[in-house]
Amino acid sequence: MMKTDNDYLTGKCLVAMPKMDDERFADTVIYICSHNPDGAMGFIVNKTIKELSFADLANQLPVTPVNLSSTIEIHQGGPLEKIRGFVLHTTDYIKPDTIIIDQQIAVSSSIDILNDIAYGKGPEQNLIALGYASWRPYQLEQEIINNCWLVADPTPELVFKTKDEEKWQKAVDSIGIDLNNLSMICGRA
Repeated sequence: MMKTDNDYLTGKCLVAMPKMDDERFADTVIYICSHNPDGAMGFIVNKTIKELSFADLANQLPVTPVNLSSTIEIHQGGPLEKIRGFVLHTTDYIKPDTIIIDQQIAVSSSIDILNDIAYGKGPEQNLIALGYASWRPYQLEQEIINNCWLVADPTPELVFKTKDEEKWQKAVDSIGIDLNNLSMICGRA
């Protein structure tokens, strides 16, 4: 399954405006996996769950990591269903349950991908997320109109390789605007 031209912001990143009212999304970058007339869904890609390691997660699942010396972080994907896991990853790894978002990024949610990551056979680049963010029909569009979000074109470098604490600024920089020149108040003429 691959995104079509009717998928609006699918495959884009939302970048929280500096004055984001909702603390759950302050300073976040969210990769949008699905956006259509039924709403939108995505994953926060720059907030790590510090209290949970891959080893902790593996101990709760039928996964036995081979090499725990490598640091595999678990991200807070969003405020909804925080016990549900997803893996954003590069498209070098495709299984029957994988949803291909674009030519570079896909998402999988089976236990198989966690096993493959644990054994070093998973995707070249990945981000494990617990939970997700979603919006009702037209809710995201209204939030964008209300100056809650900027929209950026993501790259695997931004999503997978950039340090979490640097992702928000790098996403802002990729848009090519100076936030000091933006009004935090919206209006219509």
